[in-house]
Amino acid sequence: MFDKLPISSKTERILTKSLDEAITVEEANHLMNIQGQDLYSLLATADYLRQEIVGDNVTFINNCNINFTNICTVRCGFCAFGKDADDPDAYILSDEEILAKAEGAVENGAREFTLMGGVLPDADIDYYQHLLTLLKDNYPKVSIHGFSPTMVRDACLVSGMDIKEGFEILKDAGLDTLPGTAAEILTDRSREIICPEKVSVAEWIDAVKAAQEVGIQGSATIMYGHVETLEERVEHIDIIRQIQEETHGFTEFIPMTFMHEYSPIFLEGQSDLGATGTQDLKLYAVSRLMLRDLLPNIQVSWVKMGFRFAQVVLTAGANDLGGTLGGDELSEASGAPDGVDASIGTLSRMVKDLGRTPIERDSKYSEFYPID
Repeated sequence: MFDKLPISSKTERILTKSLDEAITVEEANHLMNIQGQDLYSLLATADYLRQEIVGDNVTFINNCNINFTNICTVRCGFCAFGKDADDPDAYILSDEEILAKAEGAVENGAREFTLMGGVLPDADIDYYQHLLTLLKDNYPKVSIHGFSPTMVRDACLVSGMDIKEGFEILKDAGLDTLPGTAAEILTDRSREIICPEKVSVAEWIDAVKAAQEVGIQGSATIMYGHVETLEERVEHIDIIRQIQEETHGFTEFIPMTFMHEYSPIFLEGQSDLGATGTQDLKLYAVSRLMLRDLLPNIQVSWVKMGFRFAQVVLTAGANDLGGTLGGDELSEASGAPDGVDASIGTLSRMVKDLGRTPIERDSKYSEFYPID
């Protein structure tokens, strides 16, 4: 496959191996630093493996983000969304406001509510249980992709219960899948800089495993392009891989490039923030070579990258475009380049232009709905 390409012998050896088996951490670190023809060969290999593993379908879900509050006690250095409780722009949606947003989404064909928000200081499991019951009682057929490992862990602490018990309560109330947020970069060195008040690496791992043990599958994420090193990006992917080998509880892997322009650490003078386009492409491609069919669904965040570049990333090993979103206040606060709402038609056009097939899916990648 590479015999006529002017690439280094080490890169050729790694890429040839990757056609048959997952690459190692050391090999991934090498690929994170390649340039020129080596980069083109990496992207072609990742795209080839994507086609071999999941075919030419590109999936996405008709969903709606419901960010029920922007009040957050965990004020991360990368986040432009969270507010203090006494901030004039702080809010907590009422039940009526939540249902109004849900109703609009259902009228537009939504199959999933993504229920997220800041970490409220006094939120307990009963509060999150109430939000789930509110939506499930009114829209029982719509799945709920909700909360985060940090939110559930903190709520369990407030409620004085084990986190596994908390997840059991939330599952019974209607939580279908768990977003893999709060992962950011799974190295404590970086977390101490950008999110020292958030869960540690070990606590994040314990939380997602607890959810998976009670039958709540969910996504895995990485948020990159801030203070982490290239090696830490690979370390993060390897942690996800190790968890997946043990539990098979992740439905998708979602790399999220850091939008830094309005972040606290940027406004405070931190420089060299934000990944470059080639770094984005390499991270997606290396993810495919590390995860292969162990975690077959790799999602492009069009809301972070914009429609045009998200389409390009679909040629670097990715096979999913996330969702229509129906609004995303978190990304909007960070400066989403192409807005925070997409139509089925817009996403389908991106996919068809690549010669691939757009397919609507459910939250667990278990049911699929062809698009005319």
